[in-house]
Amino acid sequence: MIKSLIVDFAYYLDTSSSYKKTKHFFYNLLENTDYKYKKYFDIFMIILIFVSVAILIREVKSHVNDSLLFFNNFIISFIFFVEYMLRLWMVSSVRKTIIEQHEHDIMIGNKFRIFKALKKVFLEKIRYMLSFTALIDLFAILPFFHQLRLLRIFILFRVFKLFRYAKSIQTFTSVLTAKKFEFLTLLIFSSIIVFVSSVVIYIMEGNNPEASIVTLFDAVYWSIVTISTVGYGDISPVSDEGRVVAMFVIVAGIGVYSFTTSLIVTSFTEKLDEIKDVKLIDDISKIKEFYLICGYENISKEVAKKLSNKNKIIILEQDPSKVARAKKDGFIALNYAPGSIESYKKLRINLQTQVKAILCLSHSDVENVYTALTVRSFNKEVFLLSILKNKINRSKLNFAGVNEIFYEKELVGVIAKEFVGQPVAFEAIHALRSNYHGINVQELCIDNRILESFAKVNELKNTKYRIILLGIYKNSKKRFFFNPIDDTLLELGDYLVLIGNSIFLQEFDIYLHRKVSK
Repeated sequence: MIKSLIVDFAYYLDTSSSYKKTKHFFYNLLENTDYKYKKYFDIFMIILIFVSVAILIREVKSHVNDSLLFFNNFIISFIFFVEYMLRLWMVSSVRKTIIEQHEHDIMIGNKFRIFKALKKVFLEKIRYMLSFTALIDLFAILPFFHQLRLLRIFILFRVFKLFRYAKSIQTFTSVLTAKKFEFLTLLIFSSIIVFVSSVVIYIMEGNNPEASIVTLFDAVYWSIVTISTVGYGDISPVSDEGRVVAMFVIVAGIGVYSFTTSLIVTSFTEKLDEIKDVKLIDDISKIKEFYLICGYENISKEVAKKLSNKNKIIILEQDPSKVARAKKDGFIALNYAPGSIESYKKLRINLQTQVKAILCLSHSDVENVYTALTVRSFNKEVFLLSILKNKINRSKLNFAGVNEIFYEKELVGVIAKEFVGQPVAFEAIHALRSNYHGINVQELCIDNRILESFAKVNELKNTKYRIILLGIYKNSKKRFFFNPIDDTLLELGDYLVLIGNSIFLQEFDIYLHRKVSK
């Protein structure tokens, strides 16, 4: 009967949207660094920590108001207790473990072994409770039992909770953790030096009536102070033998200090790029809209330059040398594989709302196809444009879900299309201009100087300069018109898309602007 009730309650929680929303909210608040309200929670907890320690310091030599003591011993402790219980709740899903065990037992024809499920949950909770951060949280709660005066010292453990809330401290500890083997080796070496020197100095000085080192504790204290190169001078050897030991310990201390410094510097040097990437990703996650370019080639550089006039550009490139080149060119670039789902998870961006378009501009059609398939595996809506190097791969890019395919050798045909409602594609096509057999595609902005002499398309006389007018982009209508009629009015801000020899295009541009001066 009890087993049945437990299983029913587990299924009830599993199907309860309010329960899931509540747990998801507290998970975001406590663990999700991308959650917009988490930073406010962290700031609130940091303030409580400093207030608590400030009250403890003032209490040493001054009378503290009873209300402040009550706030420190009960209110703050209770808040930390609630946080501790919430974190314990987040560790593992009791309902999920019970349901999985129940379904497994039913499937193999056994009776439901509830104690096995509860044991699994219990072990997971205990494993968390014995972790370093959980122990710090627990010690921070102990001042709640303020009747035991000794426990009030555990208020200082609340300072260690800063490791959980301060991101810079987390970064520092992660850097040092990367060298934990080296630091452990250093600790063992230092411990041996302290132990040996403590015993030797105690033997040398212990029976000397003039010596200040009279106990083994004095010897250990002296060894630690000496090897750390602090040298307070309150305890020092008086015999010649003791001073010889002191010289060896001082030299060893210099070695330990140098080794420690080099370890920390090396750790930060090795992690510097990673730290910069983390900071860069945080900055990227705050950008409202941007273009995402996958692959950095020469054509990518031209596209990025064109689009960066009015837009933010983010570049993903797997080759470190190309990433360095992109950064040198002034773009935001990350050494991430565009075809890996993990790359987009690390970015922590919303493709639906932040990314205006993804441009696949690698020189390999295979890489572009793979990038498109990866993106489409978790987002069906974001606009995808890809360059095509080999004509036979067009169907593969279409199958991968690419919205627009740009084939360099069919430039005229691509621009001839009318991209109604796709200003993204139009901007990209303008950026993807190239030269073939001396023929160049160029856009020309209609300014006030041109409008003073030319009102309609038929007045341009572009054929005189062997220039083909492919179309006109009407800025007021946000639409591209292919092969406009002669009576089409020219307006300020319109773009003429022209094709012809680069020399003729330059002369035609001069002609349009020179006309005004007459």
